[in-house]
Amino acid sequence: MNKIVKIFLLSVGTFASTAMFADVKPAALFSDNIVLQRDKPIPIWGTANAGEKVTITFKNTTSSTITDASGKWMLRLPKQNAGGPFTLLIEGNNKVVINDVYVGEVWLCSGQSNMDMTVATEDRYWCGVNNETEEVANANYPQMRVFDVDFTPSQTIKPDVTGKWEIVSPKTVGHLSAVAYFFARELYKKLHIPIGMITSAYGASTAETWISKEALEAHPNLQFILNTYSKKWQDFVADSASSMTKYRDEMMKYTGNLAALQAAAGDVTAKKPRAPRNPDPSRDQHNPFVCYNGMIAPLIPYALRGTVWYQGESNGPTAKQYREIMETLVSDWRTRWGEGDFPFLYVQIANYGKPMTTPVMDNAMVTVREAQVQNLSIPNTAMVCAIQNGDKPTNIHPKNKQAIGYWLGLAARAKVYGEKVEYSGPMYKNYKVSGNKIILYFTHVGKGLKAKDGKLTGFAICGEDKKWIWADAKIVGKTIEVTSPEVTKPVAVRYCWGTNPPASLSNKDGMWTPNFRTDNF
Repeated sequence: MNKIVKIFLLSVGTFASTAMFADVKPAALFSDNIVLQRDKPIPIWGTANAGEKVTITFKNTTSSTITDASGKWMLRLPKQNAGGPFTLLIEGNNKVVINDVYVGEVWLCSGQSNMDMTVATEDRYWCGVNNETEEVANANYPQMRVFDVDFTPSQTIKPDVTGKWEIVSPKTVGHLSAVAYFFARELYKKLHIPIGMITSAYGASTAETWISKEALEAHPNLQFILNTYSKKWQDFVADSASSMTKYRDEMMKYTGNLAALQAAAGDVTAKKPRAPRNPDPSRDQHNPFVCYNGMIAPLIPYALRGTVWYQGESNGPTAKQYREIMETLVSDWRTRWGEGDFPFLYVQIANYGKPMTTPVMDNAMVTVREAQVQNLSIPNTAMVCAIQNGDKPTNIHPKNKQAIGYWLGLAARAKVYGEKVEYSGPMYKNYKVSGNKIILYFTHVGKGLKAKDGKLTGFAICGEDKKWIWADAKIVGKTIEVTSPEVTKPVAVRYCWGTNPPASLSNKDGMWTPNFRTDNF
């Protein structure tokens, strides 16, 4: 190759590289069918050439900025009222036109499989809600849109996410998060304005995977989580050549087997063989901060109203730390978004497993449930109790996601939108011992206490010997009296202290009471 040709090719390469970086490119969130948050300044960001002028025009407002040395830019549009459709124009050396833009309410939905669970079965056998066919057929909400973030965990913070805004319709709703959809539907029915849901969730993920490394490092009690992961990462780096080669070979075989299985079954919804495990620990949703790096950090600081969270089943090994883990997560997200204590609504894990046969069954899932109740001490939070929402002992993914969406909607209507509605089941407040009985007091009694099928079950009582036995319980006004002929001097009561307990207490507003105890032993 002569010198002139080399110079020509180098020039072409340089031009192509410059042209590539010169194009204004907004972050993936800013695309057709988007919903922007009303009544708040609206951050919009992306990349272009270093030092390039970027101008945004939205409605009658025009704003400009100059990209920094790395080519990044951000502008904040002034507060907007709900409405649409509008067009958003972004200009630099090129033009990007974003169509079908709405302004309304935007919520971030995150967690593990019960948040990731879709309305229809489609490609995952464990998905699909009650009345799936009817729900899909009736999902015609052109002003409800969902941006579903692809599973992209990472060892380092990613600059962007992968996903797109989809309009809720019978063609799309099947592969959208059921909890997010039913929650959005409740909001839309009451607010009658555009609703946007950003779902960033993945099955079996732990809570700590959604927290930044810096936030975890600030908590000495959580350091062991980081230490364990650090050891995994070091071992992987040392053996990656061998382990990744083996993994690629296994994936090639798996892909062929999967195609053959689907062809033979003629049904892509059939239960599929499990894919080989990627040995890269940064691709494991059980490990700390990797989902935050790839699936939360790139969303910041998109303007939100608040967050909906459904997770907990995967934190059995860290159940005793779960309260602090969740306090860390909420604080971390709120700090990084910089929008104050935005609402954080979450679901307490549902009943699951073999029905409880003894009065008290201590285990990790009960500890997680208790931590979730304790997390209500975090300002501007609300919890949905799903202790009666499990449909069968073998199904950790209950199909009645309509109830979850409705209850979350009630919480939002009361806590966020100022509606005077009861949004919680009865919550244990305190107790007193009166002779041979313990009297329990509650908040969120609503229209009154109610016993399932007219009889209270799930209550245990003990005396000074701390031996738990099943108790008799009855509603007396706004209180519950708990007794047992075998305990003349009671000292403590527990309710639904097991993974799949005989829950019975709700209010007449239709919401359940979570597990509680009066003791600390």
